[in-house]
Amino acid sequence: MKPQLSNPIAFTPRPVTIISSLIYAAVIIALLVTHIIVPSAPSNPTPIAGVNLTEAWQDLQYISSGFHPYNSRRNDEKRDWLLRRIERILATNTKGLMFDRSTYLHDSQFRASIARQSPAVVFSDVTSNVTFSREGKKSSSDSGKESGLSVYFEGTNIIVYIRGSQDGDEDWWLNGEEPPEKGGVLINAHYDSVSTGYGATDDGVGVVSILQMIKHFTTEGHKPKRGIVTLLNNGEEDFLNGARAFSQHPMSKFPRTFLNLEGAGAGGRAAMFRSTDTEVTRAYQKSKYPFASVLSGDVFRSGIIRSETDYLVFTEKLGLRGLDLAFYAPRARYHTDRDDAKHTNVDSIWHMLSASISTLEGLSSSDIGNEGKGTDAVWFDLFGRVMAVFRLQTLFALSVTLLVVAPITLIVIGVILYKVDKLYIFSRKKDVQGGDEEEPVSLHGWKGFFQYPVVVLLASAAVIGVAFLITKVNPFIVYSSPYAVWSMMLSAWVFVAWFFACSLDYLRPSALARLYSLLWLFAISWVILVAVAVVEKRQHIAGGYFLVFYFATIFLATLISLSELFRLPPKSEYAEEISPSNIGETRSHRSQSIASGQRLAQASEEQQRPEDNEHQNAEEDDEATERTSLLRNDRHTTFAHYHQQSTTVSAEHALEEGKERKVYLGEQAWSWSLPTWLWLLEFLLLSVIPIILVGQVSLLFTSSIHQTLADGNSALLPYIATAGLTILLLVPVSPFIHRYTYHIPTFLLLVFIGTLIYNLLAFPFSPNNRLKIYFDQRVDLETGINTVSLTGIKTGPYLGDIAASLPSTAGQPISCVDSTTRQGLQVCSWHGLAPKVVPNPPPALGIPPHFGYADWLSVKVARTNSTTARNEALITLSGKNTRACKLIFDTPVSDFSVAGAGEDDARFDKVPKGGSKEIRLWSRTWEKPWRVTVRWDDRNGNSSSSSSSLPYPHSGLRKQQQQQQQQQQQQENMNNNNKNNHNNNNNNNNKRQKQGLNGRAICLWSDANDPEAMPALEEVWRYAPVWVAVSKNGDGLVEGSKSFLV
Repeated sequence: MKPQLSNPIAFTPRPVTIISSLIYAAVIIALLVTHIIVPSAPSNPTPIAGVNLTEAWQDLQYISSGFHPYNSRRNDEKRDWLLRRIERILATNTKGLMFDRSTYLHDSQFRASIARQSPAVVFSDVTSNVTFSREGKKSSSDSGKESGLSVYFEGTNIIVYIRGSQDGDEDWWLNGEEPPEKGGVLINAHYDSVSTGYGATDDGVGVVSILQMIKHFTTEGHKPKRGIVTLLNNGEEDFLNGARAFSQHPMSKFPRTFLNLEGAGAGGRAAMFRSTDTEVTRAYQKSKYPFASVLSGDVFRSGIIRSETDYLVFTEKLGLRGLDLAFYAPRARYHTDRDDAKHTNVDSIWHMLSASISTLEGLSSSDIGNEGKGTDAVWFDLFGRVMAVFRLQTLFALSVTLLVVAPITLIVIGVILYKVDKLYIFSRKKDVQGGDEEEPVSLHGWKGFFQYPVVVLLASAAVIGVAFLITKVNPFIVYSSPYAVWSMMLSAWVFVAWFFACSLDYLRPSALARLYSLLWLFAISWVILVAVAVVEKRQHIAGGYFLVFYFATIFLATLISLSELFRLPPKSEYAEEISPSNIGETRSHRSQSIASGQRLAQASEEQQRPEDNEHQNAEEDDEATERTSLLRNDRHTTFAHYHQQSTTVSAEHALEEGKERKVYLGEQAWSWSLPTWLWLLEFLLLSVIPIILVGQVSLLFTSSIHQTLADGNSALLPYIATAGLTILLLVPVSPFIHRYTYHIPTFLLLVFIGTLIYNLLAFPFSPNNRLKIYFDQRVDLETGINTVSLTGIKTGPYLGDIAASLPSTAGQPISCVDSTTRQGLQVCSWHGLAPKVVPNPPPALGIPPHFGYADWLSVKVARTNSTTARNEALITLSGKNTRACKLIFDTPVSDFSVAGAGEDDARFDKVPKGGSKEIRLWSRTWEKPWRVTVRWDDRNGNSSSSSSSLPYPHSGLRKQQQQQQQQQQQQENMNNNNKNNHNNNNNNNNKRQKQGLNGRAICLWSDANDPEAMPALEEVWRYAPVWVAVSKNGDGLVEGSKSFLV
């Protein structure tokens, strides 16, 4: 007799283990490759007309050659270089465009001679000023809010308008006319960096991408249909100041849509992580290498990632529709000296540039933005090659449809099974027809029902418990080793689930275990989908899209598994078949007949367990029990379906066909007719799509948040999120895991032990994943006392150890308290090295250098004699070698004005509700003398003035200045007359009416390019451990202050 070959896709241990493991491995490896490896740039440096990747790389190297924050001399150098670079591009690609070189200075206007039909116009905007405010944060002491702050900013943006074929030839901006009705597209990047970062990806790649797009869209044959406005704004890093200043320029009225280029990481892929609507997202869909998920926008909106981009200004203040495209990882390099050209490459430039060109072509060739508000969108990519985009309304409709149709479908199938007497689930016994004296036949249909929830609960509890354990013992290991944490979670879940699934299956084997698992999955996921549908409808959150498709796959797999029951004989026929009266023989004869129907022996390992081999040929004479297989000796079969025995055949025929029947282990005898291969179809449905969608979300989410612990986020969040995503990733294998061999689970147990030990004991930071700390230095210019502070994580000794490693801290106390500006962090301070940010003459012998501090900042305060306000003062201040200062008040001011400012803009509140305790001042010129008039209310809340706001004295309002001066002079004369004819009662009343104002005048220094200017910062860079990265804590690295009193 020829040996029978085993079924390669049978529902037996070896095929199940091998096939499911290979599918998981293939999908996860593909996801990792997509996530980690950036698509290579073309070998041809000029892959698109007008684009030169070699030039782009050289431009990036120059831009990132030094720190260039707004408040630095190098920022001016970068601006001059950008203007010259744009001039060369347009001189090559356009004709008849003339530049006025006589005004080509960083603090002068760089103007093109405007000519009709000019293909491009350059604006060097040094006139747009903006005043705005931000509300205060929620108070920690009560339910109210703290006072907010106000900002006055003078912009130095560079704007290039590329005329579209539909725009016409009119220079509408010259005469204050309205732009063309169809509008155009804005693309934005900022050319300033933070004071502690070189700005290669934040936002150098965005800047060089815009330069290449100017070149591309001014190349012959590539003129856009609708005009394009390219904005290189300055001052984004400090408060999105540059984008707000752009709102004051006439060209801000032209765009209808926008694309914002940003960087919140350093290198890698550029992710499209925010979009206003479906229609603009479809423009990005045309990218060759799309990389996006709508969930990232939801995460960003939640505040987990403590950053913001110009997207906020363009959508909320300008009312534009558009996209945010940004680098997002690794966050440990964000705003540090590792954000340089060395840690990025041409591939990253090409990824952002190619996506930007495709998106701009899509936006400029359509009428998007003219039809009003768009529709909420759902979007996600698949392996970085294709992208799905559809409306949130469609997703909601799909969710509701599944919620209704799926359970009804399963109920209908169940009813049909009941009608045809094949509903074996939930069936304990079946009476034998016509056999009143015979006992009912046991079907054991409830066996396996409670196994699945027990297995999933125990496995999930294991990974959640591990999450809490790591958070307690070594909470920051995820910072440098996220994949070790993932390996630990995945291996723990698989092993625990396999161990308990096999144990329960051994105790109570059931052919319905897989079906019951799917029914449990269906019920749980149905409840989750209800919650997803609610947030889709009410909160317009689309991040749960993957759960909708997840449920759909569970429904299909459950439908197939339930339909397998149609292959079984009717329960009544089965009961009659195994009844002695059915064949007219004794019960012992029936047992002998069935026992002789043992399945054919198979030589393969998956059909014989080693411990059973020695008993393979032994006779079993003991009485059969519930655990004993009806086929006796053979306990290694599958659900293989051969052919169903007719109930009308003879006893001899039944004996012969019984040999063909196969029942796995001690499962129900009727399960021999279940198909053997449908498990594979169910697994493919249940696993592939969910693994892809959940896997992409997991990788994106992990890369986005695992290093946000340095920002003060909860240490538990990344571990709980990883545990939850682990469950979602592995639940698809859970209905099949009781068929696994011991090999892979045992290996994963060893992986779990190794990774657990590593995650508990390993040092959480490394030179490639440095802990980010925040530096600032504050100098009291009146006393000479200077304080250096490092802000960082509270848990563990890390911040204190970093401070103690610095030579200047030796022998002096280090004070560590909770931070008031960065929630969840602490501040360690000490008396630091004296800064030299203002060039001073060498001090005389024996005189400490801090005696020259007083000259760094001058401030004068005088109460005005206003007729409209009881509490009003003029503050005059200026700082040396800086163009950024601020005023901080003990009492919130209710109004203020800055000499030379522009007119009020209704889109921006000058002072937030509750007043401002801080006014930040940014000038485009160095050492500007500021004249700020402030008003404040009485302490009892009464308004200090009868007017709504202060006028802005600027060049266009000189008459108002003169009138105000005349009024002040008249008031002074009246006061003098009152003095000469003074009345004590009136004087007492005046004293009661007027209230004082205390505060500090502060100037900022942010230029760290000279190592000698900030020796305290240089000391941290030089002596801090190699696993430490330094970033700025505020707008200035050094702050010098003086107090004032009104």
